[in-house]
Amino acid sequence: MTGTSSPNASLAERIGARLRVVPDFPSKGIMFQDVTPVLADAQLFRETIEAMTAPWRGEGITHVAGIESRGFIFAAPVALALSAGFVVIRKPGKLPWRRLSQEYQLEYGVDRLEIHEDACPRGSRVLVIDDVLATGGTAAAACALVEAVGASVIGCQFLLTIRGLDGRRRIPERSVRVLVE
Repeated sequence: MTGTSSPNASLAERIGARLRVVPDFPSKGIMFQDVTPVLADAQLFRETIEAMTAPWRGEGITHVAGIESRGFIFAAPVALALSAGFVVIRKPGKLPWRRLSQEYQLEYGVDRLEIHEDACPRGSRVLVIDDVLATGGTAAAACALVEAVGASVIGCQFLLTIRGLDGRRRIPERSVRVLVE
């Protein structure tokens, strides 16, 4: 989805119009959804953060967990808007403290995520955020890590989902919100 949109278009349509599809990245056959044009538009980025925050107001969110790396871009401002702490969920070897790890299946291979074992206090109410929900493996691994540190996952928020990959099936017990279907 590329191009321009009218100011009266819905937020999802305006985001979709700004996404850039990059074929064969990071590997052959993948149609990568580049969100950087959305980030470069200050007004659209602001509206996106507001829309990602709105469903979670009043839910008692104490922490927002962002999944490396584009999830950080969206999770940090949502955490601030919710007056919540920010938790990073990173790829292996990036966290300096004692950590827990979780392996998961991607649409193009296997990977692992890690979280500090003291990322948030037991009983915390956590919102997990990433830019794209594809097969759901990354989101499922992130939720498992949050629960492994003793917190509760209240829900998952994504900018967009990849049709046909059915990522929600990997996180069926979660409250999931997506801006662009």
